[in-house]
Amino acid sequence: MFNLIIPTTLQRYEDIAANVKPERIKVFIHKAQELDLKSFLGYVLYNDLVKNLEADGILKDDAPQHYKDLLNGSEYLDEQGHIVLHQGLQPVLSYFAFARFIEADAVHYTATGPVTKRYENADALPAKDIVKLVQQQRSTANAYGNDAERFIVDHPQYFPVWHYNRQNRSARQAGPRIRSVDITDFNYPADNLAYNQFLTEFLN
Repeated sequence: MFNLIIPTTLQRYEDIAANVKPERIKVFIHKAQELDLKSFLGYVLYNDLVKNLEADGILKDDAPQHYKDLLNGSEYLDEQGHIVLHQGLQPVLSYFAFARFIEADAVHYTATGPVTKRYENADALPAKDIVKLVQQQRSTANAYGNDAERFIVDHPQYFPVWHYNRQNRSARQAGPRIRSVDITDFNYPADNLAYNQFLTEFLN
């Protein structure tokens, strides 16, 4: 199965050492894609999106435009005529993958079991600081995810399967989480400010 982004995509959002092999980054991208992003999109929408990939990070030329906009971001007008910008799923997946990279990079697996990595010219971060870093990356992923979620909600005609998986929207990670939006007047106010306030309260 192809990945929705490539290692260089992730490097646009976070500074990763040049000596980290791209193949290693791909592992975390795939894990984040399968374990985090699939929970957000729901397996029906996720599988349909992935089926439109022709290679890692590249959608087929004949892929639906709304899938291209969902992955790469776009600018559109909402129902009130306001311009809405969203960055797409690329940063969402990038930050989830980076969070998983931080977690895994803090531990080295030896013949006698897992150990914390040590460095000659630097001290390894305490476990509590690593947890904070991971949560920060996931919180950033969720923030971008809120914009992608709004794009989906604003275009129900293109994403009719979005509501099929309402019980499984959580990214299943510590910290703020992406959850589905119940499309009602109560849960999706027409006023943009009210909508943002609602999401903030809902996610906290």
